[in-house]
Amino acid sequence: MQPKPLLTQLVESLMCLPGVGRKSAQRMTYYLLDKDREGGLNLSQTLDESMLNIGNCRSCRDYTENDLCSLCMNPKRDNSLICVVESPADITAIESTATFSGHYFVLMGNLSPLDGIGPDEIGLTQLANKIKQQGCDEVIVATSATVEGEATAHFIKSMLININPNIMISRLAQGVPIGGELEYLDSSTLSLSLANRQSI
Repeated sequence: MQPKPLLTQLVESLMCLPGVGRKSAQRMTYYLLDKDREGGLNLSQTLDESMLNIGNCRSCRDYTENDLCSLCMNPKRDNSLICVVESPADITAIESTATFSGHYFVLMGNLSPLDGIGPDEIGLTQLANKIKQQGCDEVIVATSATVEGEATAHFIKSMLININPNIMISRLAQGVPIGGELEYLDSSTLSLSLANRQSI
C-alpha cells in the first residue's frame, strides 16, 4: 500500500484541531504552501517543541514547561485562596479580569462515571493534599453549570468538608449577564439569577 501524499497528510493533520473540517484544513494548507512557508516552518518547529516540552504544573496542573508554573511561583499570590477550574483556558479567562489573587487547581475535566472518569482521574486526591498543605481558608469551585460540572462541584464540597469542616466553599455566581434583558433569558438562567440574588 502506497503512503498518502504529503499534501493529504498535511490536510488531515490540521483536521485534528477543534472546529477544523476538511475544507478549512485545505484552505490553511494552501495558504501556508502558497503564501507563508516560513510561517509554516516556524509553526511546525514551535508545535514540535511544545508537544515535547509542555507538561503540567506540579502544584496546580496548569500547562507549563517548568516544574511549577509562573502563578504558583509568584510569592504575591494569596495561599489562603484556591480557585478550582475545569481547564487551563479557565485560568486565562479569570486572570483577564485582574480581580483574583489566589492560586488555582485545574481538574482537566469533570467527574463522569459512565466515561470512567472518577476522582483520581481529575486529580481530587492531589487537590485534597494541596489544601491540607497550604492550609487555605476558602475554595472557589468554578466548574461549569452543566450536569457534570454541578456533580463535580457537589463532590468537591463533600470532600473538602471532610478535610476541614470550617473551610469556606463558594461557587461562581450565575445568572443575568451584564447588558442582558430578562425577556431574552432562558428559564434556567433566570432561575439561577433568582436563586443567587444579592441585597443592594
